[in-house]
Amino acid sequence: MASEPDPELLAAATAAHLEAYCPYSNYRVGAAIRTGSGAVVVGCNVENAAYPLGSCAEAGAISAMVVAGERSIVEIVVVTDGDTPGTPCGGCRQRLREFAGPDVLVHSVAASGGVLTMTVADLLPHSFGPESLSPE
Repeated sequence: MASEPDPELLAAATAAHLEAYCPYSNYRVGAAIRTGSGAVVVGCNVENAAYPLGSCAEAGAISAMVVAGERSIVEIVVVTDGDTPGTPCGGCRQRLREFAGPDVLVHSVAASGGVLTMTVADLLPHSFGPESLSPE
């Protein structure tokens, strides 16, 4: 398993991270996805005064991917504040699984430089994906 994120994805996720709107938590998150066609799409977290209405960086990047007509994730980089890499929340793990197979790499990167690389299966073992609904 590659332990270092693709430099282009890391740069895109870092730039998205810097644009995050997080006046309540002050915890910036940026995400960059490489799609099946090789395109790179990004998202950042966007908070809201009504806390449950905020959106995650990964969800924003997935929305941008879908709007662009893409339907598969081949790699993702998530950049978070702090000294320890933050991993996608439970909801985003399931969102990623919708468009990424179990072996897709997810690189969590702390803004201070630490990197944690896992697969989607590491993040969401025994997952329920689109193939779970396909007729036999």
